[in-house]
Amino acid sequence: MPRVTQEPTRHPARSAGAPARVRRDRRGRGRRGPLAWPPVPAMTTRSQAFDELVLDSAHRLERVLGRRHSDTEFAVEDVPPSDPAAWEDEAVVLGRVFPAEPGIPARVVVYRRPVEARTADAADLPVLVHEVVVQQVAALLGVSPEDVEDPG
Repeated sequence: MPRVTQEPTRHPARSAGAPARVRRDRRGRGRRGPLAWPPVPAMTTRSQAFDELVLDSAHRLERVLGRRHSDTEFAVEDVPPSDPAAWEDEAVVLGRVFPAEPGIPARVVVYRRPVEARTADAADLPVLVHEVVVQQVAALLGVSPEDVEDPG
């Protein structure tokens, strides 16, 4: 019996020896990706920039914290919880301290949106962030903010 083989179907626009054309997308515009690559300051979001400000302030205060509070965590949240603690008044808080508990280190939380809302321009933001971090660390240590800022 004769053997029948089926030839592969070819695209009519391509010749037999032409390589297959690879299309990246429907309209031939190429792959989509970030506008600025590799990561540059233009790609930094406001929340990432705020996180960096808090970390910079925390690093500036490392020697003030000492070994006893070396494991203190610094965190950023967008807004404070809607139910203030019993000792807080009704004003919007800019930061909060959570003292250490067994198995949980002390935590300093800075609230991004209220802090950003209180600054007139971008140049004031690092100053206010540092003031909030200093106040919270002072509350954690039980000293005045002036002692934390300039331990002399």
